[in-house]
Amino acid sequence: MKKILVANRGEIAMRVMRTAREMNIKTVAVFSEADRNMPFVRYADEAVCIGPALSAQSYLRGEKIIEAAIRTGAEGIHPGYGFLSENASFSKAVSDAGLIFIGPSAHSIETMGSKIGAKQAAKKFNVPMVPGTEEPISDIDEARKIAAKIGYPILVKASAGGGGKGMRVVENEGEFEEQIRTAKSEALNAFGDDAVFIEKYVGSPKHIEIQLMGDQHGNYVYLFERECSIQRRHQKLVEEAPSSCLTPEIRKAMGECAIAVARSCNYYGAGTVEFLVDEQLNFYFLEMNTRLQVEHCVTEMITGIDLVKEQINVARGNKLSFTQEDLRINGHAVELRVCAEDPMNNFLPDIGRLEMYQPPKGPGVRVDDGYEEGMDIPIFYDPMIAKLVAYAATRDEAIDRLCRAIDEYYIKGIQTTLSFGKWAVNTEPFRSGNFDTKFIEKYYKPEYLITEDSEAAEVAALLAADVWERNKQQNSQPLVHNSGRGLSNWKLNRSK
Repeated sequence: MKKILVANRGEIAMRVMRTAREMNIKTVAVFSEADRNMPFVRYADEAVCIGPALSAQSYLRGEKIIEAAIRTGAEGIHPGYGFLSENASFSKAVSDAGLIFIGPSAHSIETMGSKIGAKQAAKKFNVPMVPGTEEPISDIDEARKIAAKIGYPILVKASAGGGGKGMRVVENEGEFEEQIRTAKSEALNAFGDDAVFIEKYVGSPKHIEIQLMGDQHGNYVYLFERECSIQRRHQKLVEEAPSSCLTPEIRKAMGECAIAVARSCNYYGAGTVEFLVDEQLNFYFLEMNTRLQVEHCVTEMITGIDLVKEQINVARGNKLSFTQEDLRINGHAVELRVCAEDPMNNFLPDIGRLEMYQPPKGPGVRVDDGYEEGMDIPIFYDPMIAKLVAYAATRDEAIDRLCRAIDEYYIKGIQTTLSFGKWAVNTEPFRSGNFDTKFIEKYYKPEYLITEDSEAAEVAALLAADVWERNKQQNSQPLVHNSGRGLSNWKLNRSK
């Protein structure tokens, strides 16, 4: 491949294009009318407008994207994450058009795109499962019997999709039927598929995922784990690699299970297998994401592997450039998703203009972003502005470096998750590694940020008062002028 089209926007489009440029591969950007002036559009060698601002009329229009690739002579399409990245029909359409989809096969995407199908495939390889149903619920009475056997609380989950949609915790039999109907309705509205299944609710789990790579020659490796337990609305905010709780033995067992899941669907490319881990470090298969993850950066930092480069080479038909024995964990990386959200108001998205935007720099700091100062944050897309990653030799040093970088990250005009991130990584549960997916629910209150901001404001006020007093004393010294009268600078200015 000498030219690829990047079927995405913002920071991930920039991320893919930078690696492509290092590989001497030309790039084509596709963009909506709302993104016409975005940095990724200017960075690409060519750019094609594919429709209005709404995703359904632009970034989700697979036929327009394929048409743009053919028209510009692109040989492959990289989907990034989100949008069409896990759409089996799009993957097949790309291949049918004679182009290369830089990702897994349509078969793999389809198999793992269904949570039920993924569980059925993984179970054949003895991957640990949370107790639950193996088929979509079709009979409420039968499902009620299964729930009683599993034991409450249970979790109702949509088979298609994610992000917390179509997901309901059922505490007891009395609310079982209502919650099932609610979950099915949500799933239908969000994904066009009302299939749901039930499983035992693991109350306070850690969310730990394994990064893997496979090629088209049957070679697989796992690139260790990422800790992703700090979430709001089942969406991640802070990630790190490696996890602070896994032993080498459990890490190896989880990695081998992840590879087994990949083998179950003849997977190739970059993928992530997600697990729930309980307090005793028992782990259970959750799902597989058949794409590059948002948080892939922390894995790159601790392994030195460019995952996008490997994706492209695998799509070209090359073997993986490294083996499992070549991989080592070097240091620690922590990532904060810098989102246009208000942590003081239930993390609701915020829109507006980036009146000031100055990302941090310095040793061990990586910022993957897609915006510039003066740009508007549109309402049409995910509110993530950037990913801030800090890397250091140890976990404590990485956390301290992240805090330094947050302090140097200047954003004005919108609310962001920066203040929350600094508070979160400085809490005792995070520092000790003793936290789970209920972190925000258990420990966070908006007033904690007010307290932190108030303390900073108090220090700033005291400093300002001290500077003012010093200037006052200096400026009160007599100044000799031709008139022979002694006047302060202040009096001179007032007399003009």
